[in-house]
Amino acid sequence: MAGCGNRAILGKWRMSGSSSATVWEFSNNGSVLIGEIRGRYTFGDQNRIKIETPFATSVYQLEIAGDRMILREPGGSKLDFTRMR
Repeated sequence: MAGCGNRAILGKWRMSGSSSATVWEFSNNGSVLIGEIRGRYTFGDQNRIKIETPFATSVYQLEIAGDRMILREPGGSKLDFTRMR
């Protein structure tokens, strides 16, 4: 799972929309920081990622192309991110 080698997600990502949008930071050790909220992430099969925080557990379809990341929920809505440099 976490060792599947998907290193493209590592780093800071800003949700698209505005410069004050929430930043998500993915670390090498499986932790994620979403704004001020700490959580964990693991990779599943078929490019799925599970993100667990104290408030919720979500599973998304993960798409990364260059500096753009999309997390798509099973219901069809999506979160769009741009990598921060």
